[in-house]
Amino acid sequence: MERDVMSFDVVIVGAGAAGLSAACRLKQLAQTQQTEISVCVVEKGSEVGAHIVSGAVIDPKALNELFPDWHDRQAPLTVPATEDQILWLRNPTQHWTIPTWLAPKTMHNTGNYIASLGNLCRWLADQAEDLGVEIFPGFPAAEVIYHENGSVRGILTADMGLDAQNTPKSGHMPGMILEAKFTLFSEGCRGHLGKALIEKYALDQNKDPQHYAIGIKELWDIDPVKHQPGLVVHGTGWPLQGDTNGGFFLYHTDNHQVTMGLIVDLNYSNPWVSPFDECQQLKHHPVFAQYLEGGKRVSYGARAIAKGGFNSLPKMTFPGGLLIGCDAGTLNVSRIKGTHTAMKSGMLAAEAILDAMQNQQSEAISFESHFRNSWLYDELFQSKNFGPALHKLGPFWGGAFNTLEQNLFQGRFPLKLHDKKADHLQIKLAANCLKINYPKPDGLLSFDKSSSVYLSNTNHEEDQPCHLHLHDREQSYRVNIPLHNEPAQRFCPAGVYEVIEENGQPQLQINAQNCVHCKTCDIKDSGQNIQWLPPEGGGGPNYPNM
Repeated sequence: MERDVMSFDVVIVGAGAAGLSAACRLKQLAQTQQTEISVCVVEKGSEVGAHIVSGAVIDPKALNELFPDWHDRQAPLTVPATEDQILWLRNPTQHWTIPTWLAPKTMHNTGNYIASLGNLCRWLADQAEDLGVEIFPGFPAAEVIYHENGSVRGILTADMGLDAQNTPKSGHMPGMILEAKFTLFSEGCRGHLGKALIEKYALDQNKDPQHYAIGIKELWDIDPVKHQPGLVVHGTGWPLQGDTNGGFFLYHTDNHQVTMGLIVDLNYSNPWVSPFDECQQLKHHPVFAQYLEGGKRVSYGARAIAKGGFNSLPKMTFPGGLLIGCDAGTLNVSRIKGTHTAMKSGMLAAEAILDAMQNQQSEAISFESHFRNSWLYDELFQSKNFGPALHKLGPFWGGAFNTLEQNLFQGRFPLKLHDKKADHLQIKLAANCLKINYPKPDGLLSFDKSSSVYLSNTNHEEDQPCHLHLHDREQSYRVNIPLHNEPAQRFCPAGVYEVIEENGQPQLQINAQNCVHCKTCDIKDSGQNIQWLPPEGGGGPNYPNM
């Protein structure tokens, strides 16, 4: 098939915090050096921010460097964090309040802002376009294309207008080749191109496997009398049990709204666990109900989180490109924050690309030195034991270890912990695990998956190829259903996977139109049988204010 080719100096895949910061920094550096550089950003969502979902409490550290006058530019960081509460939920009705001095200092939020990451990305896109960056929303990057010598040439955008059998419909538009001297991959956690690049170039050699969690978030309008702008609540405990670990958040934003959610580590072993239903239970605890009762849920979303940290960071450079942000796993789990680290990784990549272009190099080899000499490296290094401690020691003793290391040893405890077992290998036989019977939602505080997906504004063209591929169509029937009671029907937060009976046999049905692009299925399936690929451009959730 003949395809149009567009050439740029730099192509960036993904209009998130990392990609847009890289684009802005490239243009700023080019202006400083009085040179021209063409930068293109492609985004699979219908608009910038449509697929962005995060807590979020944002450290403005990187933003201060990128746009020191961000206040004057009216960046959407308007609610400073004013109070931290750290809680341990003992049971469905009781909790302990943990004094802030007993918590790791990394969980203190003085100087940070409660914000919508989607809105911040929309603002960053405006700044990038003002600098001359070209941004193309609704254009998923389908695959990486290579030069004959094996270096990255650029990307191929997805075809538009294919039916479910991969046959062109009327109005079919072939994808374009976007070639560049350098291509940055900033797809977010578990990007499908980043995953392929890590494998092709063995970027994770001698590294711990990446570890993940699923974050489920809801946005609520609440009674103004109950609203406390700037209140940041974090905690753990009930309803999670056994080796299912994670934590919750409740942030009071502006406009009498709160964001709440639950983060569940994907290394849990019980196949009966449903992170979605755990989150729905959580809201019935008095800690949450005191704010949410009488309120209205206005939005819902979910996203996987790369939380392996320093020990799981892959090599981020390769011939012709770099991995940045959550595509590489730069989130600092000890701070429950990834925006400032993603932005900084993009800014460092921009500096390294300019170095490479000036020196006519095909790989941005100076990135490693830029990274090692940055506060980003120091921050991630100091939190290297945080995740492994929680995985190995559990939330209580792991939390105690982390408080000791972060507060007394400043993140430089001489012992280095590792977690070498990938999350998908942790699942046990269903018959050997406690079956969990979740309570039915009450429609006031707790809800079902279908009404939740409705609030995510998810939409896909129905007559298109399924973007959730099974490498082996029979694996669910042979392994997952008989041995694990098909965990996909529970770990998916959107009701995509469903076990039905067909010709007297249980079969896995994929309702791809429900997919909110969280990528959990690509991560947690025990046989790594599910491959998430981007659907037709613009498909998926359309998150407002998330």
